[in-house]
Amino acid sequence: MSTTPEPHRILVVDDEKVIRELFVRLLQEEGYEVATAENGFDALLKLKRFLPDVIISDLNMPEMSGFEFLSVVRRRFPKISVIASSGAYGSSVVPTGVLADAFYAKGQDYPQNLITTVGALIQTSAAQATAHQEATAPVWIPRNGKDSNGIPYIVITCTECLRSFPLHVTREQNPEVLETSCLFCSNTVKYIIDFSLSVTSPPKGPPSIRIRAGVA
Repeated sequence: MSTTPEPHRILVVDDEKVIRELFVRLLQEEGYEVATAENGFDALLKLKRFLPDVIISDLNMPEMSGFEFLSVVRRRFPKISVIASSGAYGSSVVPTGVLADAFYAKGQDYPQNLITTVGALIQTSAAQATAHQEATAPVWIPRNGKDSNGIPYIVITCTECLRSFPLHVTREQNPEVLETSCLFCSNTVKYIIDFSLSVTSPPKGPPSIRIRAGVA
């Protein structure tokens, strides 16, 4: 007796409702089971009861950015493949420091390319999971403000002993993986400072996503 295989699951994370609805429609037409979340915190709650094969996540979101969310996913859910999505980058290459397997440029790329990428990641999920588990995912850390002397700082939590300590930020720079020794143990913490709040994103509005024939 043959049984119908369970549909693959996709989680769409985006703070724009119109984008979420569009992606859901495109993916459901391909037979995927789709859930949505409005930001990184909302997505982490969804992951408690909905474990997807692929996550499609925006990068610039309130509450918890996609940068930070994808870092958490890589550490806690290494078996899940991830597509980062944003309209702030013009290339299809995954932006520096973003922990994703692929990138979709909203407003510039074709929807069918997103569908093709999802299918390809599902086919190679085992290999992706192995690669994720072998690599150490850096922690995305938001700026915490300035100390009493007016110097910007961040607070780092060691991924080994879980104790936190402050670290001054001397300059803003493009996202890159940095390292520092933990003040309490011998662990070296890899981290990226999240300057996404200072990144100028395209103005909010109706999505200008290209539509190809046969793709609504």
